[in-house]
Formats: sequence, structure tokens, C-alpha cells
Amino acid sequence: MQVSSYLKVSAVVAVATIALKAGAWYVSGSVSLLSDAIEGLVNLAGAVFALMMVSWAAQPPDEGHPYGHHKAEYFSSGFEGVLIVAAAIAIVGAAGERLFHPAQVQAIGLGIALSLASTALNGGLAFAMLRKAAQERSIALEADAKHLITDVWTSVGVVVGLVGVHFTGWLWLDPVVAVCVAGNIVREGVSLVWRSADGLMDMAVEPEVRAQIDRTLDVFKTQPIRFDHVVTRRAGQRRFVDLHMHVPSAWTLGRAAALRADVERALMRDVAGLRTTIQLLPNDVEAYVDEPAAGGAAASS
Repeated sequence: MQVSSYLKVSAVVAVATIALKAGAWYVSGSVSLLSDAIEGLVNLAGAVFALMMVSWAAQPPDEGHPYGHHKAEYFSSGFEGVLIVAAAIAIVGAAGERLFHPAQVQAIGLGIALSLASTALNGGLAFAMLRKAAQERSIALEADAKHLITDVWTSVGVVVGLVGVHFTGWLWLDPVVAVCVAGNIVREGVSLVWRSADGLMDMAVEPEVRAQIDRTLDVFKTQPIRFDHVVTRRAGQRRFVDLHMHVPSAWTLGRAAALRADVERALMRDVAGLRTTIQLLPNDVEAYVDEPAAGGAAASS
């Protein structure tokens, strides 16, 4: 199933969970269940926006975007993070009013049952989406999945709080749990926004991907060549590497270009979604480029 299909399923599940959670709040009057239902609305908005961004990211390169549209997924992650924070503010507002004006919680058993049903739906979908996100390296799908997992823990916390209200009679516990829920989802929302900002600023590839690039280049050490100025970046599902390949000055251009093609094929074979740019230089010539800051990408030799 494609990434977009998972997001469509996420939107459908979000509608179902909103109905279940809204029903749980309606029968019980619990403000913590109301906070859970509000987060369900965020799930729906996030899934719809993520679907739009994934569709945009899948568009082929064009004249205005020669490297493609893969960074569109970062907008999805950032938007979902902002929605999460907005939902938390709404939850705190509802909980604050209930904290100063406590109200009896009704039909706790039915409310808990409906909440647990929505939790089961979200949990099953979230873990399936995380597996797919890892396979496709989709930050939009990963963000939606992590939000669903946050929602699962939120619902579990709400249920625990309602059980506490039932056995202690402490009505203030219901809004306090709602505030704790808000704090938890704010943490996740800020994390998503931060990661999106990092992605939009051309972060280097993950350490394990860089290690694989270096291992692939090491295979060619038997040749009288060397590599340096290896620079990487990532954009959504795409990975990019730029490097210099120094060859003996006596080689013909055809021989050097043939070996360069072998290196490119090896890199793209070993690192899924990698795009390479290799500049050919004689062994006795150094290119003048801006050196990376200390701690940046090290040159491979």
C-alpha cells in the first residue's frame, strides 16, 4: 500500500475516532474525554494536510523545481506540530473552566469503553504507518503516525484519570488529567515543528546513511583514485551526495567518465533514493571550495 493510501486510511480512522470520543464525552460530560476528542480533530486535519503534501512531494521535477518537490513533506510535519499545540491550548482552556467549576462525571463505564475502542483503532494504524514510514523514509507519514501514538497515550491517561475519579470521587482529577494531556501533546508538537525546521535547512544525511556512502567509496580504493569534499543533504525521501573524484592526469576522459559512472551506480544501489553529483579532477589538482565548519561532513580519502 502506498504512503498516500495510509494517509487516506488515517483520515477515515480519524473520523471514526472523533465520533467515538465525542460520544464518550457526550455520555460522560468528562472534560478529559473532551480533550481527547479535540485531539481527534487535529488527527483528521493533520492526515488531510499530510495527504496533500505527500501528493505534492510526489510530483516530478520541473523547471522551477529541478530537484523535485520532496521537501513538501516537511511542511506537513510542521503544520501538524502547530495543530497539536493549538489543540493543547484549547484543551487547557476547557480544563481550566472545569477546574474552577467541577461537574459530576456520568456513565464513566460507557465513556471508557468508547475511548478504548478509539484507542485500539489509532494504535493499530499508528504502528502500521510507522513501519511504512521507515520503509519509504516519509516524514509526513512518520509525523502522522507519531501523532496517533501520542493520541493513544493520551487516551490511556484519560482512562486512568476517569478510573481515579470513579474510585476516589475527586472531581478535580478530571480537568487535571486534561491539562496533563495538553502538556504531553505540546511536547510532541514542538518536536515535530523542530524536526521540520531542521529538514528545511538542508540537514546532512543520517549517520548510518553517511557510513554506507563511505563504505561504498572504500570499495574503489584499489583504483589509483581518491575522493574528497564529500557533502550530503536530505530532502524528504531523497538523499543527495556531492563529491570530487581525483583520477590520474594521464587517463583519458572516457576512462575517467566510465569509472565515475561505476561509482554513481554503486552509490545509488547501496543507498535507496540517493542522487549523486561527482566532479572529475586530476590527482594533482585541488578545487577551491568553502570548507565545512568544524564538526561538519569530513572528507573521504
